[in-house]
Amino acid sequence: MSHTLNEKLSKVSSAPGVYLMKDPEGKVIYVGKARNLKRRLASYFNKPAQADLKTSVLVKKIASFETIITGTEQEALLLESNLIKRHRPRYNVILKDDKRYPSLRLDIKHPYPNLTVVRKTENDGAMYFGPFTSSSAVWRTFKIINKTFRLRKCKTRVFKNRSRPCLNYQIGTCLGPCCFDVDKTVYNEMLKEVILFLKGRTPELIQKIKKEMMAAAEAQEYENAAVLRDKMFALENILEKQVAVTTDFKDRDILGIARSPEFTLMTILFIRGGYLLGTRHFSFTETLSTDAEMVSAFIRQYYEKQSHFVPKEIFIPFPIEDVALTEAWLKNIKGEKVSILQPRRGEKTRLIQMAIQNAENELKNKISSAAAESDMLARLQKALKMTRLPNRIECFDNSNISGTNPVAGMVVFEKGKPDKTSYRKYNIRTVTKPDDYAYMAEVMKRRYGKGKASEPWPDLLMLDGGKGQLNIAVSVLRELNIEGEFEVIGIAKKDEKNGETEDKIYKPGRANPVNMGKKDLLFLLQRIRDEAHRYAISFHRRRRSQTAVISVLDTVPGIGKKRKQTLLQHFGSIQNIRTATPEEISRLPGMNRNLAEAVKEKLKTKS
Repeated sequence: MSHTLNEKLSKVSSAPGVYLMKDPEGKVIYVGKARNLKRRLASYFNKPAQADLKTSVLVKKIASFETIITGTEQEALLLESNLIKRHRPRYNVILKDDKRYPSLRLDIKHPYPNLTVVRKTENDGAMYFGPFTSSSAVWRTFKIINKTFRLRKCKTRVFKNRSRPCLNYQIGTCLGPCCFDVDKTVYNEMLKEVILFLKGRTPELIQKIKKEMMAAAEAQEYENAAVLRDKMFALENILEKQVAVTTDFKDRDILGIARSPEFTLMTILFIRGGYLLGTRHFSFTETLSTDAEMVSAFIRQYYEKQSHFVPKEIFIPFPIEDVALTEAWLKNIKGEKVSILQPRRGEKTRLIQMAIQNAENELKNKISSAAAESDMLARLQKALKMTRLPNRIECFDNSNISGTNPVAGMVVFEKGKPDKTSYRKYNIRTVTKPDDYAYMAEVMKRRYGKGKASEPWPDLLMLDGGKGQLNIAVSVLRELNIEGEFEVIGIAKKDEKNGETEDKIYKPGRANPVNMGKKDLLFLLQRIRDEAHRYAISFHRRRRSQTAVISVLDTVPGIGKKRKQTLLQHFGSIQNIRTATPEEISRLPGMNRNLAEAVKEKLKTKS
């Protein structure tokens, strides 16, 4: 440790607080909290050898540190969380899985609630169930409920305006509350059954339906008994496919962890009503955190995003330092007590072992996949005669229709995987006539023309196009004085008329396409090209749609910026405004009947 760090460490307080590690450039690379700042920081610098080689290497990157003293550990916990969000330090545990997993939403405030699939949960008084680990799982559950229970299927907006029952009522899968006076007691009873099912209480629900079936049979209500029998059989069939893992039927999340020199894998098992419903895996690469610190950080970050799905118990594989503080934080989110436990014997330790085994298995798969990806990138480097591995590949594509609303998109693949946080969209600003070459020149200057601010450079730049686009790219890089900073290639579609059987890869200064060898290398480049194409087209469609909506509403007398915004925020799209009634539109703030009819008339003529 340097003399400066040693001197600074001697002055650190023993109070609770937060510390920020910085690299030689002053960038925050790690944020941590401690009950005793002096002791915690000393554990990094004063040990003769770190617990492992990787941690030792990471500690050597620390050039300085800062400390912030807090009044309590609780304050340190909150401050640490806020600083991690602000700085996103490289060596902290940060959940980069920002994907919104699907959930089921039950709007219990409505007189006749219905079930919908959503990806965003809100504090709106509705009940949420999930999250489901895949869209296929949530839609499968949604289909089972729609088939087994006779909840309404139509959307709330359609429900208000429906005058005739839909097909679901005709085939007996909906009670038709949109058109008939359905007894709310009957509907609410059915709603309770759906909630029991979604909470994993299937055995309890089956017993309830069985009693009702027997009672209906004794009362000689044979048709009703037959309906209940079919429902019971359907639920029993579902129950057979579920795996029972506990006998106390509690809701729990089980955490497991596995580590290797390259990765750390966190696995969470979802147990609801004693049944294992699914798993999720989260991987991390470089971190200065210990296993216990990782588990603690993971709990705080994961349940902050999944506040609707906090169970009553969370099992962890080893004790964490701030368990009481974390339990208090979870209680504040859930509204009731949440226990973080480390089972030491019995069937509960088996659950921990199951989570660890799943984590270890997923870690093996990840290491194997990473090795395969590394081998593929090495072969791609050799095929393209590159001086370094193409770890970062950037690809551009343009999109327009006859020169209208021209846009471009850039996608980024890191180590063979899409890095969607680095994707970029570009509205073409300076080119007024249809010209793909000019579009590409403008976009490349905007991406690479800012000097050091443009970094990181890609290892490989790929353009969707043949030699023409490639020549434009080379001339722009030469003009920006960065030619040679990275490799450039063009990918052109095969010409079937000339007997070509596969797409072609071109390099600057070479007349013939590159021989890519094994097809998996070409497939990788095609996948990147197709992703850039999809990204650019979706951006173009969205921009064109927005332009169309704005132009139509702008032509309605009396509809200014504020009213236009109100309409779009409430209805979501021009199509929803078109299908809404004048009464619905006139009820919005700032609207009246005359304006509503003017909007309807204008949209009718523009349909």
